Amino acid sequence: MKLLRVGPPGQEKPALLAEDGTLRDLSGQIDDLAGDVLAAARLRALAALPIDSLPMIDADTRIGPCVGRIGKFICIGLNYADHAAESGAEVPAEPVVFNKWTSAVCGPDDDVVLPRGSQKTDWEVELGVVIGKGGRYIEEAEAMSHVAGFCVVNDVSEREYQLERCGSWDKGKGCDTFGPLGPWLVTPDEITDPHDLNLWLEVDGKRYQDGSTRTMVYKVPFLISYLSRFMSLQPGDVISTGTPPGVGMGQTPPTYLRAGQTMRLGIDGLGEQRQRVVAD
Repeated sequence: MKLLRVGPPGQEKPALLAEDGTLRDLSGQIDDLAGDVLAAARLRALAALPIDSLPMIDADTRIGPCVGRIGKFICIGLNYADHAAESGAEVPAEPVVFNKWTSAVCGPDDDVVLPRGSQKTDWEVELGVVIGKGGRYIEEAEAMSHVAGFCVVNDVSEREYQLERCGSWDKGKGCDTFGPLGPWLVTPDEITDPHDLNLWLEVDGKRYQDGSTRTMVYKVPFLISYLSRFMSLQPGDVISTGTPPGVGMGQTPPTYLRAGQTMRLGIDGLGEQRQRVVAD
């Protein structure tokens, strides 16, 4: 299934993308794509619904972030060997973990707002993993049973704030609008292998990132197991799993976003995002 949330910011309702391309309203069945609704049994019940009986939604309706009421937005850094190389960093001995604040979350086609004074805002297309079943100390062999689905994430990053302003990476990662999610939450039955997906990103039509999840250092089951050693994972938590090479910081010379530009990005089977860059 391809599930999504549509409507004005803060008023999104759950929906389903039917095979014929129409959007179908799920608000009569569930209150949101959040929390316990993301459990496997609840998702199977949605998949069994007679699609033709669900009300249609106007195709021009705004698409919001594909998960509601996110508790944690956890990110993994330097998780592609080729991206680590372009960043001048060693492949880490353990996953690099940082956070985006949930106030960074926005829809896949919403504007990305440059923070005031920003000179080094960058792009990062990433595979997002949404937790459907919570747990602590999750065994790697059982980790995929905790996944509700996958989505596209743009891990927008202000590199000066992240790397030059002392302290953790978090201050450069969690600015408002720095976490576009979606368009869809795609259930695992539609993704044969999350470690064999092409992902790409363009700015003003120029392709900068063109990679594959095959070059991930730490795979999804390991990341879920690893993170669950340090925190409980809960339904609706989002894990952003790292980016392939081609970020602006890695260009010669470095290239960063400017107001008026447009980003377009996508992942096989998970859809596309498109964001206009605007000044605050």
